[in-house]
Amino acid sequence: MMQHQDRMLGVEADKANNTWPTLKWLGKQFKSYYLHLIIVLLLVAVNAYMQALVPDLTGQVVDCYITPYTSGQMGNDSTADFIAMAGKEKVGDIGANCWYITPDPAATADSTIRGIGELVLIIALIYIGSAVITGASFFLMRWAGFHMLRDLRAKVFAHMHRLSLGFFSRSETGDIMSRFTNDVDTLQQAIGFALINVAQGVFLLGWIVYKMFSKNIPFSLISLITLPVMFIATRWFSAQARKAFRQARQEIGSVNSNLQESISAVREVQAFSREDENIAQFREDNAANRDANVKAQAFTSALAPTLEALSYVSLAIVAAIGGILLLNDTELMGTTISMGLIITFILYTQQFNRPVQQISVLWTNIQSAIAGAERISGLLEEPIEIADKADALEMPLINGHVRFENVWAAYNPDEPVLKSIYIDAAPGKTIAIVGPTGAGKTTIINLLPRFWDVTQGKITIDGHDVRDVTARSLRAQIGLVLQDTFLFSATVMENIRYGRAEATDQEVIAAAKLARADVFIQKLENGYDTMLGERGAGLSQGQRQLLAIARVTLTNPRILILDEATSSVDTRTERLIQHALDDMLRGRTSFVIAHRLSTIRNADEVLVLQAGEIIERGTHDSLLEANGFYYDLYMSQFRRQVEED
Repeated sequence: MMQHQDRMLGVEADKANNTWPTLKWLGKQFKSYYLHLIIVLLLVAVNAYMQALVPDLTGQVVDCYITPYTSGQMGNDSTADFIAMAGKEKVGDIGANCWYITPDPAATADSTIRGIGELVLIIALIYIGSAVITGASFFLMRWAGFHMLRDLRAKVFAHMHRLSLGFFSRSETGDIMSRFTNDVDTLQQAIGFALINVAQGVFLLGWIVYKMFSKNIPFSLISLITLPVMFIATRWFSAQARKAFRQARQEIGSVNSNLQESISAVREVQAFSREDENIAQFREDNAANRDANVKAQAFTSALAPTLEALSYVSLAIVAAIGGILLLNDTELMGTTISMGLIITFILYTQQFNRPVQQISVLWTNIQSAIAGAERISGLLEEPIEIADKADALEMPLINGHVRFENVWAAYNPDEPVLKSIYIDAAPGKTIAIVGPTGAGKTTIINLLPRFWDVTQGKITIDGHDVRDVTARSLRAQIGLVLQDTFLFSATVMENIRYGRAEATDQEVIAAAKLARADVFIQKLENGYDTMLGERGAGLSQGQRQLLAIARVTLTNPRILILDEATSSVDTRTERLIQHALDDMLRGRTSFVIAHRLSTIRNADEVLVLQAGEIIERGTHDSLLEANGFYYDLYMSQFRRQVEED
């Protein structure tokens, strides 16, 4: 497990610099919802522009209406009198600043108050409109996001079912589940809130910079003097948070894997008294997940106050320099610094710093979503090792003539598991495969339904290379009963009907009777409608095996593969179902891996495997007479069964 985790950490580390490619990949997932995203971007752009108007309008309230009367000109004196005293140069500056409502030189105090009221009303309407647009954009974004995530989950689920058994043998179930749950949930949170706020912040920053530089370039540069420091701080904190969030995503996968294994193997844990060790291991994994999340949140939490402190520095600089210029009646690039202009730039600085802080904080959260997206995209990028050819045909109804022609197979390069295998199974014949553990017995039966592909040679059924037909049509005519039976959390009826959904209740019952499962099913609380627990909890291993045999019987396959199908059934139960198996095998080509001597005795041919090669073949009696490897295997493994019989 540790080697697997180290390998996964290495893969994730390689993806650490794939932020923009991952964002690009995420954008492609919205392909069906681009129209919604365009509308959202337009709404966000309009909303940002409306917010950027507020500081300018506030400055106009001061320069165009309030300042004249704060200089002792209240009463019936007109604004024109104050402007006349202020000097012609300032008249032009103030008039230029009052772009929305230019003060009437003959205006009285009452009309000025009315003008202030109009500007305040406009500002209020801007905020109301901004709230409405924000709500609409959030709704559209969340609608598109939830639909995209639904499609993404379906895509990942479908892709997972096309992956070969090799992938699942290399991967931990809990880690795969974590990609479906935790990583997708992280994406959901980012898409629902963070992304749209970041987009709105970017637009707002653009409008603010444009408005500031259009008013006064030097004063704008003064206002943005702390921006480089903010950028450096954001980049460093975000990089550290991204690493921590990615580590947290990996650790939660380990927690899920540990939890899944502990639940699935609870009987083994208790049988070997490993509760304390498992609890200690879970605490260790859980602590690693806690530490990674605490570290990520520490960097995230430290960024906000750092940027806030820098924003206060910016405000202090703008206020101090602006006040000095105002008192000294200094011009910057031909523009007289007025009280309204200073207030406008203070508000712009506040507005500018707020989205910078917001983007910085949310961007660290987006890093967590990016880490999750990397893991999801990594799963989708897993190659489909067993895939249909572009011109693959549907397998016609077969007779069951199976040939292995010089078949080699390997799970790892340069490590062959099977070497030069030749098998010729005529229709209706039963082939028994025996040999020591690790000889390659299970590999042979995995090649026939294309759970794995041969690395050399070919396998044909009725002359059709199994690689030239669709896997679905091939497997539809092959029945498989494994030693480790899997039953679903459904009724007995639904479990037997799993391989043939259109089967009637009468056909299901007939299959159960043929497998000798009907007797114990009738004794269950609700008979065929009894709901089974996870993996058939509540049934004995033998009963689960009988249901698996009934499930295959119902599909009426042309080829049968029995991988120690009766190994978990006691001798008495085996005798009860042996006649049923004989009936089921009759007329069908069968490959049987068995440790039961009775099955081998009835086989038409016995193949003896050792180290991936067929070293002996023949009938049971002929192999005993040869006094070779099979004879030794028989004496060591099957002699006791003979004595019991």
